[in-house]
Amino acid sequence: MKGIPMQSGVLRVLRATAASWWRHRELRRTGQMGLAKRLESETVMRDLGHLKQAALLPNAHVICGEGGTFLHLGWTTVSTFAPIERFPLAALAVARGTPFIDIRPVTDVIAFANLPRVARGGSVDPDLSGAGRSVSLTTYIDMVEELGAKIANDPRPRQST
Repeated sequence: MKGIPMQSGVLRVLRATAASWWRHRELRRTGQMGLAKRLESETVMRDLGHLKQAALLPNAHVICGEGGTFLHLGWTTVSTFAPIERFPLAALAVARGTPFIDIRPVTDVIAFANLPRVARGGSVDPDLSGAGRSVSLTTYIDMVEELGAKIANDPRPRQST
């Protein structure tokens, strides 16, 4: 993304994922090839849009926990109950540089549940208390990392030691 042409490997993964969806397989099985191809193409285009957003939005991130994997894109969230290893769209976003927060190692679920959310539109709630509060992605990563989360593609500035 970010000015880089789309790699054919990314398109291959997105096409294979779209073709493997049960609804599209069923359409092919029943001979509705044209409809299946059109819906698969629409799915690939939608997923390409999600990848572009993941590359461009400052607070875009992927979270994987026991409840599944979530690709947060501002006001849009794409999710599955599967781990990231079985969610090609999220895995592609992370491979292309989107921050990844693996909360599977977090054991204090109460503390995690009480964390503020990541600001969606870039606006941060200056009052860090109360329901509905929001913080920047980097502040959120600081907080969740203290609970044991593992971070990949960390967007925080490097500290020189």
